[in-house]
Amino acid sequence: MSKIVNGASLKPRSGASPKKIVLLLHGFGSSGADMIALAPQWQEALPDTLFLAPHAPQRCGMMGAGYQWWGLTGFSPSALAAGAASAAPAIDAFIDRKLAQYELTEADLALVGFSQGTMMALHVALRRRRAVAAVVGYSGMLTSTADIAHDDFAKPPVLLVHGTADPVVPIAALHMAEGELRRLGVEVTTHISYGVAHSVDPVGLRLGRDFIADTFARSR
Repeated sequence: MSKIVNGASLKPRSGASPKKIVLLLHGFGSSGADMIALAPQWQEALPDTLFLAPHAPQRCGMMGAGYQWWGLTGFSPSALAAGAASAAPAIDAFIDRKLAQYELTEADLALVGFSQGTMMALHVALRRRRAVAAVVGYSGMLTSTADIAHDDFAKPPVLLVHGTADPVVPIAALHMAEGELRRLGVEVTTHISYGVAHSVDPVGLRLGRDFIADTFARSR
């Protein structure tokens, strides 16, 4: 199994030991250094939170400076499901390590993904033994849920945000993910960013911050 060994982080603004963790999972060809840029904009609302933005374990062959959770050789449902499943153990091990290090539980953890990172956040969160506090997915999609038992699985609250002008992952992916998650009994909130491409706009950033702050407050 590949291991996550590096990335970017931002310590709690309060200066105290972390009471919460937000794990930021970057997109294909990107890095933790890109994703950690969200953290300063969320710190005021989440002062006791440690932000972790690891690099995916694999270097991205198509984009030399970036990383990938798995090589995107195809976009068929089976290829995406296999790719997410292959990358999940490294993220699960990283989560286990960090929760143990700070003596926290899944109720103290939120997963945030962008694009391929959203695929990973949803895949991992739905398969943890205990539900994380929240999942926020930007510009991504839901890979196969065929292996998930209908009743006995974690159902964290999910926020999905997607731009109507996204040329990489079409807006239809949001609607498909919403429908499938609701079918599985997961609480889903969605926001459509009109005219926004494959990126996150200020409204989406604010919604993600508030969603996490609210779910953390409920999980105390």
